Amino acid sequence: MKTYRTTATVVGILYILGTVAGVVSVVVTAGLLDASDVLATVDAHAGRAKAGALLILVMGAALAMVPALMFPVLKRQNEALAVGYVIFRGALETFTYLGMALCWLLLVADARQQAGAGTAASAPLPGIGTLLVKAMDPLTAIQDIVFSLGALMFSVLLFRSRRVPRWLSGWGIAAAVPYLTAGVIAVFSTQLVVLLMPLAVQEMVMAVWLIVKGFDPGVGALRAGTDERPQRVASEQP
Repeated sequence: MKTYRTTATVVGILYILGTVAGVVSVVVTAGLLDASDVLATVDAHAGRAKAGALLILVMGAALAMVPALMFPVLKRQNEALAVGYVIFRGALETFTYLGMALCWLLLVADARQQAGAGTAASAPLPGIGTLLVKAMDPLTAIQDIVFSLGALMFSVLLFRSRRVPRWLSGWGIAAAVPYLTAGVIAVFSTQLVVLLMPLAVQEMVMAVWLIVKGFDPGVGALRAGTDERPQRVASEQP
């Protein structure tokens, strides 16, 4: 039977890499968009803004690889749901990360252009700068919604296949609900970070579990029709 031990280890590492890159990107860019003159601040700290964009790309690339690696494992349980997981976590979520990174890089370019043109430090944000800054919030809201739906599909597949303990996949299902709620609220208001924490913690616990324990190849794998059945039939033939 295929246990996908290497896949589990790589997926765990990618989860940790993506999460760490995302957290560091927030730390690196902290305060840049809160200044009274955003363009002047971004121009003065262009290196931080570019580093933040690069870290967002690292996060996006790492997390986009997870659905690609997990698809051969999960499609045995429910191929349609596995495809949905790949679309939401591998494609749509990645586009939001690309959008966020692009906003930061374009904001740096606009800040440099305004500084070169001698724009007064007290001047309001020009049109493109305003648009880029304001685009951050809706992108974050969309990202939260897409992320939570993909995470929900992933946890349901893990719960049904029993590739990880059911308390862990059940935690993921339950935690996806407040995460989705936070995304919907962010569309109309502001992001409630506290609603994101249960799923963030669950994914880190799952990442460590996958690195240390790997996948459980038991009941769920047999129900999904792994290659153990043909091997068993062949072994029983005279």
